[in-house]
Amino acid sequence: MSLGAIIGAGIFVLSGTAIALAGSLVLLAFLLVGICVLFVALQLGELGSLFPNAKGASFSYVYEAFGSEMGFITGILLYMSYSTSISVIALGFGSYLASLLGMRVPHTAYLFAIGLIAGLAGLNLIGTKNAAKTDSVLVTLKIGVLLIFIAFAVIVAFFMGHFTPSNFALIPSKTGIPQLFEASVVIFFAYSGFQTISTFTSRVKGGANNAAKAIVMSVLISIVLYVLVVFALILLVPASHFSINGDPLAVALSAANAPKWISLLVGIGALLATASATLAMIISSSRVAYQISDNRLLPKIFRSYNKKRDVPINGVLVSAAIGMVMIFAGNIYIIAAIANFGLLFSYMMSTMALVHFRRIGKVGAFKAPFFPYLQIATLIALVTFFYGMPHESLYIGLAVILALMFIYYFFREAEQKKVIRIHLFK
Repeated sequence: MSLGAIIGAGIFVLSGTAIALAGSLVLLAFLLVGICVLFVALQLGELGSLFPNAKGASFSYVYEAFGSEMGFITGILLYMSYSTSISVIALGFGSYLASLLGMRVPHTAYLFAIGLIAGLAGLNLIGTKNAAKTDSVLVTLKIGVLLIFIAFAVIVAFFMGHFTPSNFALIPSKTGIPQLFEASVVIFFAYSGFQTISTFTSRVKGGANNAAKAIVMSVLISIVLYVLVVFALILLVPASHFSINGDPLAVALSAANAPKWISLLVGIGALLATASATLAMIISSSRVAYQISDNRLLPKIFRSYNKKRDVPINGVLVSAAIGMVMIFAGNIYIIAAIANFGLLFSYMMSTMALVHFRRIGKVGAFKAPFFPYLQIATLIALVTFFYGMPHESLYIGLAVILALMFIYYFFREAEQKKVIRIHLFK
């Protein structure tokens, strides 16, 4: 499930955008972002082992550490990020399907994306277990397709004599720190699905310890695959030729005059990958919404839960609806950046939550190493990623935080809750 959530739009859809922003430096960016995500994964693994029955991922950890106010802000931002991610990944599906069918009519990809979200929402309603079984098959197939793509690029470049070192030449306009961080925004989104397991840790065979190991292993596998796929893309097409589009692997194969069967296979693999990741995001977002509601921070409607099927019914429907609406929020890069704001914020707060629990002597069955240095390095890295985000997504994110603070205190006042006063300094 974690690989299903990670390996999707990020590599099949946004890899070309990342290369367009940073040129061949994108290889370094994928590696550095992957290491940062690995740091976060280690900490979420420990937090998951501390709270194996929580369905809210970062929300649950922040709620337990810092209470309802910060939990509410973190939870809603995380939920909106997951719901927005549904639209990004589904748009990738629509782009590849339109390309395979030779349909370049404007907005055709939007129609396909909406159809995918509706279909996968229906699959979720059948039950999480059935959705997970479907996802495991899709993950196996899409990893196989990526390996075939990598092998094809290597054969063309090194065994058929088409290797061109200039493909990796640095582009002056794309070698600065700002460009590296802009690409990192896209790349961070590519890794974002690893938190999926945190929404159903209690359902993992072997318990919380195995769930934590699964999170870390999925990130490590993804780092290797991502770097190899991006390397293969630049083997086939010069880094300077990439642009922001929704089907970079198809574009690269077309430029390399690849046999039709390989282009068809990769196109089908992209459809499987994006469908798989969309499915995982619908599952995750609906469970986060349920947990926030179960902690009485969202209306009762989100508490509708079918225990037999292990499905938060209304959460699935609302998440799917948000995913459909956000399809029209802008191009893939902007939508991904909007989703990233909440993810980065939730990872920062989760890191601080882990520090809190360590300070009071609570340690999970799975223990993140190098405390507190790993946590300090993680916080510094996450803050720097905000630097590369588009101004639009930063403004939207900050506006949402202010709105959530107002909403929280509005309902707190309506419930006539007692004011809490503390002393920060002696």
